[in-house]
Amino acid sequence: MTSETARDDEFRETLHSLRVWDSPLPAFDAGAAPGEPLPLFREWFVAAAKAGQAEPHAMSLATVDAEGRPDVRTLLLHDADARGWVFASHATSAKGRQLAGRPEAALGFYWPAVARQVRVRGRVTACGPEESRADLAVRSRGALAAALTGRQSEVLGSVEELARVAQEAWERAGAEPDAPAPTWTRYVLDPAEVEFFQGDAARRHVRLRYRRTADGSWVRELLWP
Repeated sequence: MTSETARDDEFRETLHSLRVWDSPLPAFDAGAAPGEPLPLFREWFVAAAKAGQAEPHAMSLATVDAEGRPDVRTLLLHDADARGWVFASHATSAKGRQLAGRPEAALGFYWPAVARQVRVRGRVTACGPEESRADLAVRSRGALAAALTGRQSEVLGSVEELARVAQEAWERAGAEPDAPAPTWTRYVLDPAEVEFFQGDAARRHVRLRYRRTADGSWVRELLWP
């Protein structure tokens, strides 16, 4: 058996041995859900954090590039309020350029500790420089250093170059906590659809979708799992 074959076998053996949701799961009464998605999202978010879910604010962001090809990455939620779901990045990054060209996106949250998912789709708006700077001001020195480093998604010449530039940015972030990062941008996704998924060990998963109508109200719909 070659080493490559052994690695293939190990991968598939590991993959096929995995199981999900072996522990007791929370109940979800879709009929008692609120009329709008935001209160339920906040409730589920807090419940996931209290259940020990690591980094419940980590989410997938899906966008589309100029050729219509989908793109996805993981980043952190900054807020969820009456305007929508909030995140931030450089306007010059791949995601920033894609949102500028086509300001529609989807978010995905997965909290395996409670077997729950939340999916959000809608239009994205870039906030102005004052709100974007305020977003960065409340984050850590490391976050500011990363923003000052900039050049996100560009080709990197070497790890040594990254180490040098990152160290310079870290030192500047400590010396100038109000240092400007002009391309740092706060984004708000205004939801058109929000789906809540509660896993069930018997695979009778509960899926509740909120869909916004033309007059701005919300319609609730159960979906087949």
